[in-house]
Amino acid sequence: MSVAELFNPRSIALVGATDKSGWSVSTLANLREHGFPGPVHLVNPRGGMVHGSPAYRSLAEIPEPVDLAYVMVPTAAVLGVLRDGAKLGIRSYVVLTAGFGESGEEGARLEAEIAAFAAEHELTILGPNGNGYINAAAGITPYGLPIQKPLLRGAVGVVLQSGALASSVLAFAQARNLGVSLLTSMGNETVVSVTDVVDYLVGDPATKVIALFLESIRNPAEFSRVARRALEAGKPIVALKIGRSKLASHTAQAHTGALVGDDDVIDAALRQLGVIRVRSLEDLIITAGLLASTGPLPGRRIGVVTPSGGASEIIADRAEDEGLELPPFAPETVARLREIVPAFGTVQNPLDVTGYVLIDRTLLGRALEVVTADPGIDIVMLLSEPPRVEPADPAPTFALYSASAQRIAASPVPVVVVSNVLTDVTAFGRRVQQETGYPYIAGGIEHGLHAIGAAVRWSETRARLLSRSPAVSPAVSPAVPAAVPGGARGVWAEHRAAALLASAGLPVVPSDLVRDEDAAVAAAGRFGYPVVLKVAAEGLGHKSDIGGVRLGLGGDEDVRQAYRSLAEAVPAMEGVLVQPQRGGGIELLVGIVRDPAWGLTLAVGLGGVWVEVLRDAALRVLPVDAAEVRTALSELRGAALLKGVRGGEPADLDAVADVVARVAAFAETLGDGLESLEINPLLVTGSHVEALDALVTWTPDIS
Repeated sequence: MSVAELFNPRSIALVGATDKSGWSVSTLANLREHGFPGPVHLVNPRGGMVHGSPAYRSLAEIPEPVDLAYVMVPTAAVLGVLRDGAKLGIRSYVVLTAGFGESGEEGARLEAEIAAFAAEHELTILGPNGNGYINAAAGITPYGLPIQKPLLRGAVGVVLQSGALASSVLAFAQARNLGVSLLTSMGNETVVSVTDVVDYLVGDPATKVIALFLESIRNPAEFSRVARRALEAGKPIVALKIGRSKLASHTAQAHTGALVGDDDVIDAALRQLGVIRVRSLEDLIITAGLLASTGPLPGRRIGVVTPSGGASEIIADRAEDEGLELPPFAPETVARLREIVPAFGTVQNPLDVTGYVLIDRTLLGRALEVVTADPGIDIVMLLSEPPRVEPADPAPTFALYSASAQRIAASPVPVVVVSNVLTDVTAFGRRVQQETGYPYIAGGIEHGLHAIGAAVRWSETRARLLSRSPAVSPAVSPAVPAAVPGGARGVWAEHRAAALLASAGLPVVPSDLVRDEDAAVAAAGRFGYPVVLKVAAEGLGHKSDIGGVRLGLGGDEDVRQAYRSLAEAVPAMEGVLVQPQRGGGIELLVGIVRDPAWGLTLAVGLGGVWVEVLRDAALRVLPVDAAEVRTALSELRGAALLKGVRGGEPADLDAVADVVARVAAFAETLGDGLESLEINPLLVTGSHVEALDALVTWTPDIS
């Protein structure tokens, strides 16, 4: 399969061309009007004249080679077209026709036949049930809906799992004067998948940024591979992934199951892969456009230059939402700005140069030049609108934007231009930008600051991930675990789960499993008082829910009474765990759940009873190393607790991250039978880290 050949044909045949089809009319018009340089052959079984040109009755009648067949025939006839084309050596196809897997059982059967035939004959097929593609960079546009003029060529590759939205996305990009390199409507992905197209775009010199609209991620492993490749190549992926509704967890026994939903896992996976996730089509295109214009951004410290005090306040609020900093200007910057800004203005960041820009048209540009030289600024945000209406004498407008473009190009730090609101760029505004070299303008303060924040986070993530070894491994490798018994199934309560963890050298509170009062008293004597008694029973998950825990036992008689009361409360108990009681410190949850798509997923957060009250957890798809665990801990709303508050002892985050990474690595050694592993709580007291309770759940079908 060659995706590059699919997107770069030298000749095209429209199979099923007919004057009765709007798809056929639009596809031919797009190819003729947007620069396709090669021949376009029309195929209709009746021959004759179609769209004003002679039509061939079959592919076999075409007297020259065909690189791409664009198929618009009825559903049942598609496979026949593929058979005819394969005999003629045609390897690339776009199948517009619907009625396959999306339509029911019979359609799915027909689609399976196409997939099998394509695999047998090494065919590259985009679709079925898709609109085709627009290779704007090369002027190749086999696309079934009308393309608005002008078709803008740019550096953003767009891949959509929605045919209906493709034209709207293209129209919005062009309305914001943003060109695309390639836009693809994927259809059913019978042969060519989203990841195949992303892989192509990573190597495409015309593409700087990849924008995705995703209904599903069908092959997480393959998606991860191409996302990492894009990250290494410095090509940001911006994704709008829909379907954020919560689904019931498949893991009922573990607290972790309530924290890990399908979308939560996807969100964590995308962050780890450096994929920027956005929440709207507008943010998808605006963020991609900004990154195509700026590339990586060097930091979070933003200097703002604007002619509006009201806008300055909006920017300050939104910058804080995005985690961006607006540091005070350096003294030398303030001094230089006071020479420029009118006396009634206030020199601060954000900088309002005031409405005096209507009198002095150079004021905004001169202030920009000063702010870009500030040593404490990483990025400058310039609030500026493209011109909308062409004046009688446009020369001053061109001169003004040309001078500003030169200042931006000469700036020692990136300058991001943002308009006040999200409006279309007019034909005159587009012309001014093109002829003066004025940069991309992000549409609207809201979307613009979201895009800046996303770009900064992507830049930081990329730098962090590329600084690590490609092979992610825990800081300290766990010991080889004891063999898991072949009959492992169901829920392993604490006495079995803790023993499993301890067998790998992980820190677990010492305990003795006893089966009578005297043994309980003897164990307590060995540990020293106070102690804890916990009921042990087959398949018992949460002991406290049934009164199966006794705390703060200070003497032999307390232990005897506690043992008797547990036996009464849980008649089926196998025995009692005796443990030394731990106090103080910070309780964390460390949970690992197997997601059906992404595999083992780590949740780390505040533990004990707080896991159910606060639901404060950070997620990561395995594998992770200690550095990634530290990053996850910093994302918790309760992260300040780990640093020590109100005189509390701060946690040794390196020690915590090391233990959590080792637990995660150990979970990966347990094989496909592991459904979940949970430690709650993991007690952290300074540099001492210890599991106080554990639970392991195995999949029902493990042998």
